Amino acid sequence: MKIFVDTANIEDIRKAYELGIVDGVTTNPTLMSKESGKSPQDIVMSIVDLVQGPVSVEVIGKTAEEMSKEARKWFAMNPDYIVIKIPMCSEGLKAMRILSEEGIPCNCTLIFSVNQGLLAAKVGAQYVSPFIGRIDDTGHDGMQLVEDLVDCLDYYEYDTEVIAASVRHPLHVTQAAQAGAHIATIPLSVIEKMIYHPLTEKGIQQFDNDWEKFIKASK
Repeated sequence: MKIFVDTANIEDIRKAYELGIVDGVTTNPTLMSKESGKSPQDIVMSIVDLVQGPVSVEVIGKTAEEMSKEARKWFAMNPDYIVIKIPMCSEGLKAMRILSEEGIPCNCTLIFSVNQGLLAAKVGAQYVSPFIGRIDDTGHDGMQLVEDLVDCLDYYEYDTEVIAASVRHPLHVTQAAQAGAHIATIPLSVIEKMIYHPLTEKGIQQFDNDWEKFIKASK
């Protein structure tokens, strides 16, 4: 399973990238709005230059024409790595069909059902992003949607990859991997929790203590 970082903060991305585990990045208008003082273009290009992998950038247009026009501008900035994030809706489907025919990769976001994911795959979306945390918030099982989507797309041999999004905690990542998600997009705070385990810390401390005793006894 590939790991994307879900943020527009270049320092958070850099910290994750230095771990050697980052395959790409997802952003959205909310995440971008937190990076005040920088232009959206500068933020995106800084991310692309660092990661050298897929970077999802979301359009804000309301019609297929507006979305497509905005998407082309973003994509032209770096056709090797920029992916256009488009929300699931009728106009979004129209835009994704147009863009996929032009060879522009799309990530269909705000997926909350298998039907939505299937429709996005049919119009050529390269990625679909089910929001597991938000589904859990409604009392339903977000991870079941990931599993069902993976099964459906695999059965019909779509090339579309499932991105487990709205990840809230390390267990979500484990469950996404077990469900067969192609990608999980994860905030840095969750990645840091994935690294930590109290028994690992205890073991490191024990080894350090024992080594120090050994060195002292050897003198």
